[in-house]
Amino acid sequence: MRRLLPVSFLLLSTAAWADVPRVATDIAPVHSLVAQVMAGLGTPDLTIPPGASPHSYAMRPSEARALAGADLVVWVGPSLTAWLGDPIETLAGDALHLELEDVAGTFVLENRTGVAFEVHDHADDDAGHDDQADDAGHDDHADEAAHDTHDTQEGHDHAAGAIDPHLWLDPVNASLWLGAISDALGQIDPDNAQTYAANAAKGQAELAGLQTRIQAQLAPVQGRPFAVFHDAYHYFEARFGVEASAALSLSDGSAPSAARLDDVRDVVQSINAVCVFTEPQFNPGLVAALADGRSLKSAPLDPLGAGLTPGPALYGEVIQGLATSFENCLSE
Repeated sequence: MRRLLPVSFLLLSTAAWADVPRVATDIAPVHSLVAQVMAGLGTPDLTIPPGASPHSYAMRPSEARALAGADLVVWVGPSLTAWLGDPIETLAGDALHLELEDVAGTFVLENRTGVAFEVHDHADDDAGHDDQADDAGHDDHADEAAHDTHDTQEGHDHAAGAIDPHLWLDPVNASLWLGAISDALGQIDPDNAQTYAANAAKGQAELAGLQTRIQAQLAPVQGRPFAVFHDAYHYFEARFGVEASAALSLSDGSAPSAARLDDVRDVVQSINAVCVFTEPQFNPGLVAALADGRSLKSAPLDPLGAGLTPGPALYGEVIQGLATSFENCLSE
């Protein structure tokens, strides 16, 4: 595997990278960020379709060929797609690998455990993070040999202390990653480095505007109690001050046990929850079971853009879609 190296150590001729780099990505939101940085120059390949679970997926031959032909692989990392690590090493061992969860300054949360979640003040968790995101276009990301944000965890593990792998749902992380993606592309394609940097800066400005709008949009519903089907939204919740009280399932692939359903129902009723957020695999009958005769609204959430067209606009559409669902379901 070829890790990202400082430019001063990357002794590759311009001629060797005369073509725009071929880039493979893991999930649609990451693909969207890379597509923004590559705008006007090229289009990245998407390994995992938006409707598929990133936690377990069997690549099609065309996806494996795209991975094998990649000059750069950009993925969240093994905390989300542990199964993808071996194919990356085997098929794209000579490519540069950018693990976004290892980008210095990435805001990382641990998985929540238990039935009832405590509401935390995250102001201190990411102190200084916004300042670093404002600098996300600098050239340091790809040069980092060691990162102090966390130790990489293998697998999508919901055990206490494991990394919550849904890091892309914090737009501040996404802004930081735009700079890291620009730096990586600029290393292997220096002729277009200025274009990558300008595209990243444009994307960062758009994300800053989106974050400001969503903060205003969700301010009226902060503090309203709710539950989620799958505990995948902590980064979004923490960024915008809307925190879940409980989750029916700790994994997006498993239905809640009868005992957990009873426990979550008790939490929902004790806090007088106004909404439960669902996902496509959610059994609609579970909403009625949680409501137990009382009024309880529900709304769908789509963290991967399953219903969206992959491309540069998808990431913003995913984040705005979450905000709209939160606003609609939590409003009086």
